[in-house]
Amino acid sequence: MKNYNRIKLRETLRSSYWFVPTLMTGAAIALAFLMLNLDLAGKSELMEIFGLKPFTGGLESGLTVLSTIAGSMITVAGTVFSVTLVALTLASQQFGSRVLRNFMQDMKYQFVLGTFLATFIYSLLVLRSVNVGREQPFVPKISITVAILLAIASIIVLIYFIHHASTSIHAWHIIREISDELESNIDGLLSENVGNRHPEDKRQFVEEIATGFNQKAYPIQATSSGYIRAIDYNRLLNIAKSKNLLLHLKQRPGKFIVRGSELVSASPPERVNRKLTQQINYAFILGRERTPFQDVEFSTKQLVEIAIRAISPAVNDPFTAIRCIDQLSVALCRLAAKDFPSPYCYDDDQNLRLITNQVTFSGLVDDAFHQIRQYGRQDVAVTIRLLEAIATIAKYTDNKKNRVALLRHANMIRRGSQDLLEELDREDVEERYQAVLRALSSENVDSIFNV
Repeated sequence: MKNYNRIKLRETLRSSYWFVPTLMTGAAIALAFLMLNLDLAGKSELMEIFGLKPFTGGLESGLTVLSTIAGSMITVAGTVFSVTLVALTLASQQFGSRVLRNFMQDMKYQFVLGTFLATFIYSLLVLRSVNVGREQPFVPKISITVAILLAIASIIVLIYFIHHASTSIHAWHIIREISDELESNIDGLLSENVGNRHPEDKRQFVEEIATGFNQKAYPIQATSSGYIRAIDYNRLLNIAKSKNLLLHLKQRPGKFIVRGSELVSASPPERVNRKLTQQINYAFILGRERTPFQDVEFSTKQLVEIAIRAISPAVNDPFTAIRCIDQLSVALCRLAAKDFPSPYCYDDDQNLRLITNQVTFSGLVDDAFHQIRQYGRQDVAVTIRLLEAIATIAKYTDNKKNRVALLRHANMIRRGSQDLLEELDREDVEERYQAVLRALSSENVDSIFNV
């Protein structure tokens, strides 16, 4: 739970446009007071340590410099904010609203906005300290010099911002970022460590509880509605151990649950009470929307959404869809070559305590290919690329169930291609389909051909 709360706090701060600019503004205020104190102490010679010459102008020129910097910085800050909104709007229209989360978490946008705001606040505070009414007006030379340096730095940041804003809305950039997030989610899935997992002990589960478990177990219901953002598996394992229970999870991260729906089945049922129900519900962290933490399907569906938008008649951009298929195939190749964590979790005494609702390779293949196949069945390039991706993935797995899932999709793609009007297009699809069969070739191909 502590780990999730830390990750949740980090994501909340990263996706808020006020956090980084607020920190930088606070730093600018502190810097302004520090420089002004150095000016009051007459420490202008400190600038020479860094090879800098303090500001040598008089009162009027100092006021002009500070006013110019402050006015230009707030103007540019407004422009930066407007450009950011335009980028968000374009990305939302072309790639879907889900990708806005990636833009909101882009620290570069927040840093650029914070730079201009910090320079504005710094210049404003220094400008405020210039005393005009005295016989010997106070001209903070060190502070004005630093303001000029900040203005130069802001110009450099502005040039960088223009470059970053123009590249961040490119399809390849967005797809690459989502793919990196998918890779991170896969790392989390494959390295998930809850209790002691023994895939070879599945027989023990069958002997112990398979017979009549669901009829005897007590269904623990959800006390609220929302998307499951995360599940504290270790907490559930400790509850099951302390109460001498076996818990069978009916939900997994990413699923939407309605209040009153079944979360967990607990056995034996006579040990379940209201307190236990509350404790188990507390282990399920709900929210208004899905997050990638513990949810490997989240990033997969983001890529799928971009792909099906790209092949829609309004956009008609199969190259973007093909790029999404390529990135999905990279993730599925990695998953096909690995063993998924066992859903059966044991305590330290080797007692079965927790049965999780794990994602499967077949389910992830369905998430990746179903909608792209359905919406792209009339697009020959997309159809061919799907078959090529399946042929590539097939080379990474010897698992029969995984091969069945891949062949099932290849068969559906082939059947859908029969509606193509051009005979040569159908021949191209058939050629890729035969390549899939060769990649899946084994003694079991004949037995799974008709799945």
